[in-house]
Amino acid sequence: MAMTPDAPAVLRVGMVDDHPSPVWGIERILDRQPDMDLVCSASTVSGLLEQGIQTDIVILDLRLDDGTTPGQNVTRLTEAGIGTVVYTSGEHPSLLRSAARAGTLGVVLKSASEDEIVAAVRSAGSGYEVLTTEWAAAIDADPELEAVDLSPQLQRVLTLYASGETSAGVGAALGVTAETVNEYLKRIRQKYAAAGRPTRTKLDLFKRAVEDGWLPVPGWGPAADRQSRRDGPGRSDE
Repeated sequence: MAMTPDAPAVLRVGMVDDHPSPVWGIERILDRQPDMDLVCSASTVSGLLEQGIQTDIVILDLRLDDGTTPGQNVTRLTEAGIGTVVYTSGEHPSLLRSAARAGTLGVVLKSASEDEIVAAVRSAGSGYEVLTTEWAAAIDADPELEAVDLSPQLQRVLTLYASGETSAGVGAALGVTAETVNEYLKRIRQKYAAAGRPTRTKLDLFKRAVEDGWLPVPGWGPAADRQSRRDGPGRSDE
């Protein structure tokens, strides 16, 4: 699903963690990767940004002792043009949801294997979301995630387009024109905007489709199975 440009030749990674041992561990892992370099670390997001070192992606500890929230930290880094991957032991789903709502690219567990950590950082560095069962579970249980009511036709448009199809490709699959598909997409974006869940980019649409069960999360099971567990309203025909 080619929705973003490739990562730079050498991915410049930063890390925010107020304990040194996780930083040492990540440094050891990334030292073995010719396309990654841990260029800076700090105990707070402010401390990292104050260094002024160009960074493509930041591995962010979910819980910091400076009184900041995951949402605040993800937002600050995003506004600085830096993507984030939350690094966590996974026992605080409410904090995961805060980071997810702020736009983190994903979650990797501290218990994950070296290969899983490298894959997550590399994927996020390319602009792709790191879709894990832990993140899916946190989002699925989010009481503030307002369900969006989409008709079957809008669901089909969303799943096809968010999966990487062009408007013309979606139109060909559904037997409508590309202009009609664009009108459908406009309606979908309006519905999500009204629910306080904006979809400014194609990647946003993909995220919403995963959040609402229209597309599956790797390792989580079919989207239909997940959707059956949601308590949202019935789908209207429009």
